[in-house]
Amino acid sequence: MKCAFKEERDKHPNLIKIGEEIVKKCGGIPLAVRALGSLLYCSTDEHDWEYLEQKESGILPILRLSYYQLPPHLKQCVAYCSIFPKDYPFDSFSLVQFWMAHGLLQSHNKNEELEDIGMRYLKELLSRSFFHDLTFGMLGMGMFFFKMHDLMHDLALLVAKDEFLVVNSDCQSIPKRVRHLSFAAANASRKDFSSLLSDLGRVRTIVFSTDDEKISQSFVESCISKSQFLRVLNLSESAIEVCPRKIGNLKHMRYLDLSGNSKIKKLPKSIYCLELEELPKDIRHLTSLRAFALTTKQKSLQESGIRSLGSLRCLTISGCGDLEHLFEEIDQLRVLRTLSIVCCPRLISLPPAIKYLSSLETLFLYKCESLDLNINMEMEGEGSNHDRKNTRPHLRRVVIGEITQLLELPQWLLQGSTDTLQNLLIIDCPNFMALPRSLKDLEALETLFILGCPKLSSLSEDMHHVTTLKSLTIGGCPALSERCKRPTGEDWPKIAHIPQVNLD
Repeated sequence: MKCAFKEERDKHPNLIKIGEEIVKKCGGIPLAVRALGSLLYCSTDEHDWEYLEQKESGILPILRLSYYQLPPHLKQCVAYCSIFPKDYPFDSFSLVQFWMAHGLLQSHNKNEELEDIGMRYLKELLSRSFFHDLTFGMLGMGMFFFKMHDLMHDLALLVAKDEFLVVNSDCQSIPKRVRHLSFAAANASRKDFSSLLSDLGRVRTIVFSTDDEKISQSFVESCISKSQFLRVLNLSESAIEVCPRKIGNLKHMRYLDLSGNSKIKKLPKSIYCLELEELPKDIRHLTSLRAFALTTKQKSLQESGIRSLGSLRCLTISGCGDLEHLFEEIDQLRVLRTLSIVCCPRLISLPPAIKYLSSLETLFLYKCESLDLNINMEMEGEGSNHDRKNTRPHLRRVVIGEITQLLELPQWLLQGSTDTLQNLLIIDCPNFMALPRSLKDLEALETLFILGCPKLSSLSEDMHHVTTLKSLTIGGCPALSERCKRPTGEDWPKIAHIPQVNLD
């Protein structure tokens, strides 16, 4: 109510009561409350206030005014969210990929990565209260999760106009101007939509955002065959058994999501499924691919063709129970920024050339029980006879979890990152025994998180030199926690300068 009154709220008790009812109808959305406050600022006419309190439809027009204040590029991004159902759990990575696929990310700085532009857009919309229920993923990884409030979703539908359509069981037609389609109703895939699918020539997005696993194979194939300019296809959590062959003909495809599918065993020249037995060799032709998530039954990726994906920014290898080796020429991925290797219990080592991923910023290693980070690292790697002094990674985030073989951080991991590494997380590594002395050289380190490392019993003597550290968390390390107790612990003087110290 502070937005609507100066210093005179005590003089208008009736308006306070009406205003409280209006705020309730705003659903607690700060943007709506602020917009209403601005509209009613200095107005003491009870009729104005009662009109808005009694007319619920008045809220959306007010929010629409706030929408019109957005820059053009953000307006398009908000409208795009209308094809997802209410209460949809967005994650920052996927939504940025959607926007990117449709060319909605713009920058005058040619050196700025599209992923960074998308994150900037998201943070601005969050600051303007277009999204809420913000939660963060793994500390230091940069991914977060959020939802769009129901009223904001209504606003997105209002401004989306004819280019966006959510298809449900009541839908009678798909206008020719529609470019982005979402099948959201639980029984939408079972209804006979053959008459509606006659003209999808303009469609760029098809999202199956229903929990219904019985999406028919023929229905999916019909959608794809009639959408030759499709850029985004989301079939996540579906149960189709055969990936439609015509996906390979979609020359404009930029985003394909088949994650969470437990039945597909073969892909027609593309990308991801839980039972994939072998990567198609033609994957090497996807030279514009920027993000790639892989689960395979292969023992080695040496002949996979991944090394040829020269535009790759994000590579995720997960749930590969038989995988023992990656591929030697990993340094050919010259613009790779994020590498995640998760749940690969038989993976023995990383290729030596990983030391020369010069653009790598985030390294995430988790649940790889057989992985030894020191094996073969003294080698230079194949095809690496040129000077590589300036081609070390400049890591910003390192997360190592459930790596049983880890005794200490290998030297190669920190080389080249002394002035960039901000977040270091070591989680559930039962044999981890010592932090490196080189920790003192990390000039940008802000967060150090150590959890479930019972053999780590003390901090390095130079710990007090890590002056940039803002947060230190220690848990599941009984001996170390005892030594770090304030103010009597033996290691307390080493960490007394850190603003936030959390001990279990």
